[in-house]
Amino acid sequence: MRQSGMLVHLTSLAGPEGIGTLGAPAREMIDFLHDAGVGVWQMLPVGPTGYGASPYQSPSTFAGNPLLIDLKSLREEGILPAGVAFEAEPASKVDFDAVEKTKAACLQQAFDASIASLKSEVERFADSKPWVWPYAQYQALVEDHGPFHTWPVALRRYPADHNAETARELETLKDRVLYHAFVQYLFDRQWTALRTYAADKKISLFGDIPIYVAPGSCDVWQNPLYFQVDRDLNPQRVAGVPPDYFSEDGQLWGNPLYRWLRLWMHGYDWWIDRLRGIGERFDIIRIDHFIGFANYYSIPADAKNARSGKWVKNSGRLFFRKVRQQLPDLTIIAEDLGVTSGRVKKLLTYTSFPGMKVLVFGLDSDESNPHHPANITENSVAYTGTHDNDTVLGWYNRIDRKERQNAQTILGMKPGDDICDTMIRRVMSSPAFLAVIPIQDWLCLDNEARMNYPGTVGGNNWRYRMMPGDLSDALLKRMQRINHEYGRN
Repeated sequence: MRQSGMLVHLTSLAGPEGIGTLGAPAREMIDFLHDAGVGVWQMLPVGPTGYGASPYQSPSTFAGNPLLIDLKSLREEGILPAGVAFEAEPASKVDFDAVEKTKAACLQQAFDASIASLKSEVERFADSKPWVWPYAQYQALVEDHGPFHTWPVALRRYPADHNAETARELETLKDRVLYHAFVQYLFDRQWTALRTYAADKKISLFGDIPIYVAPGSCDVWQNPLYFQVDRDLNPQRVAGVPPDYFSEDGQLWGNPLYRWLRLWMHGYDWWIDRLRGIGERFDIIRIDHFIGFANYYSIPADAKNARSGKWVKNSGRLFFRKVRQQLPDLTIIAEDLGVTSGRVKKLLTYTSFPGMKVLVFGLDSDESNPHHPANITENSVAYTGTHDNDTVLGWYNRIDRKERQNAQTILGMKPGDDICDTMIRRVMSSPAFLAVIPIQDWLCLDNEARMNYPGTVGGNNWRYRMMPGDLSDALLKRMQRINHEYGRN
């Protein structure tokens, strides 16, 4: 079945709360996709955002992002008291600081007003998911002591029942622990309702799982033996990518690397739990930085840049064999962008996972480029672009005349052809079983709407937001027409 999808993160949806939410804004997107004949909604990770508001630097790989909780729904259910104000003026950028302040105040009011009636339900929810209480404890300690690296060394020891000092500390914070479990209960409740709504509309939810976790995350606190950290849980070696054409110093991500041998010795249990959890939220999963399962770039934690790193081979076949045994029903897409060595290609062949083809990467040369239109295969997901690169219009405006002429030749463009429409049609007409177009390219927006610049923090990263009216009747009819024309749904 040939499918089409739209890439738009939940935070980017229009709505009255300063950020996209799991309530009416998400349901309206599902309705629009259903009516447009689009069967797949792809989004970025939905965990709590970390440093720089990045969804790829979350304090937990299992938890949900409180900023996505729909306050209007809570008010309608009587969980949030009537009269609590949370509406914000429409804006093309998310003001994360303002949204976080408002959401935290409103969720606290919801907790104060409703925990007495919901406490037993919240506790049942937390008891049913092994990650909830540890995450709630972690967040309570962060509130009380600041970022993880500033905690007293004793508090970095987990579990609490093996550490008297941590146990005493958490006893004094038990109300805050319950609050954070309550917030995750609300997120799970709204997510479950949204997934049911999407299934009823025959829309598949396509999620993203970062390969690495943030330094000082709850995941490291709970499972230090699986990460390359010292006794005080400070990273010893970290992830990144080597110097290349785009960055002479490479990229120093700072995420602690795994101890893959130890994971193997324990049956990859932490990773299996992680994949099982995201499989309960999404119908399709993109594993970010798939190349790290074949070989990963290892950098000393005290390095100032990525130049001193080295490539280390990984046993990806053993890992994915275990995944196939334990979770045979997962639908996985491999984000195989970057330095695709022979090991990466062999692992991709072994798993038979579809890889990614990104058209804006494939128009600067000839068919030797793996992203050239001629190299898009059926077992792949084709994109005009992703959240990590220019929008189509931004890319087209940025490249020089020679590159533009080359792209026009490859695409068979005629005078007066629109670059966004041309690129969309080329992806939709490709053999790929799934063609995904970012909302920015459907709207033909320039780089002001770009979602992220890898290797940078702050600025406009992650802040793009749709405006009311973007999901217009004209766009709907255009999408219907193109989907029908290329036999996609």
